Amino acid sequence: MTERNVLGGDLEPCGIDPVTGFYRDGRCATGPEDIGRHVVCAVVTAEFLDHQQAVGNDLRTPRPEYRFPGLHPGDRWCVVAVRWHQALEDGVAAPVVLAATHERALDIVALADLRRHAVDVPPDLSSLL
Repeated sequence: MTERNVLGGDLEPCGIDPVTGFYRDGRCATGPEDIGRHVVCAVVTAEFLDHQQAVGNDLRTPRPEYRFPGLHPGDRWCVVAVRWHQALEDGVAAPVVLAATHERALDIVALADLRRHAVDVPPDLSSLL
């Protein structure tokens, strides 16, 4: 079965440099073992990375044991939906690639909030209305 994005289409890749995703396959795919729900494809900013570090989620320091390279501003990364929402509430949400954000993000984040921070444009613009 094909995984879906928040726009109802097929889930597109998020990033391969560095390789992202809970399964490190470049996609924000999820499953029962992904307890954190790494489903929001974010383009991380310095502000977002600073915020995450301040709330105890260090995304800058490499962690080879988790195949985590450490992030830099501009990297695309599948972030935990709750962490992205927390950054949103604190005014530092990272931009989001909607076509690469898994539909399970909608369990935690409103589509309207994701759209306000979208950096991609879907082929069917009517979905943005």
